[in-house]
Amino acid sequence: MKTFLQELRQQRWDDHRYYHHCRINQSLHLLSACSFLVAYAVLLIDPAWSAIIAWCISMVSRQAGHFFFEPRGFDYVNNASDAHKEAIKVGYNIRRKIVLMAIWLGCPVVLWFQPSLFGFIEAAGDLAGYVHDVGMSWLALGVAGLVFRVLQLTIQQNLFTGLVWATKILTDPFHDVLLYHKAPRALLRGERFDPMERTKAH
Repeated sequence: MKTFLQELRQQRWDDHRYYHHCRINQSLHLLSACSFLVAYAVLLIDPAWSAIIAWCISMVSRQAGHFFFEPRGFDYVNNASDAHKEAIKVGYNIRRKIVLMAIWLGCPVVLWFQPSLFGFIEAAGDLAGYVHDVGMSWLALGVAGLVFRVLQLTIQQNLFTGLVWATKILTDPFHDVLLYHKAPRALLRGERFDPMERTKAH
């Protein structure tokens, strides 16, 4: 358990210092984390709507922070190139995220033209049913994305690393609230980038 927690802290530390320099990105991660917590609660009531909240609010805000606001050039704080960081990233790097988000966008299109999903499900009879089916497809995509990356990490590294990463992903909403709750206030003060003093001193 001690080794597991140490690896979890390391993965969280690397994720923060390599990929969360911009206060806008941090603020969007705070929004994402809060909406993920709402989605977790709704999951117990309505799984389809839980997935809709998670993908349409949580994932869009989180990935927008990475795609549009996080600097992609040479990282002088960590003395690492963007290519190096992308190559060693434990989770989904930019290329993998693009594929995942493309599948996410494709799910409603497929269900619109194939309401029965080629005979695998009962076709929705109205708009509410269609929305429900889209939500369930996104829930399945989220689970599949998590399991797929764990299997990839098991093959590339080991099962231990994959399970630690899965734990990190599932608990990130709680951790991100603690880590980035001051980001909006710093952004309002005009601080576009986190000085990363903790990273420099590490």
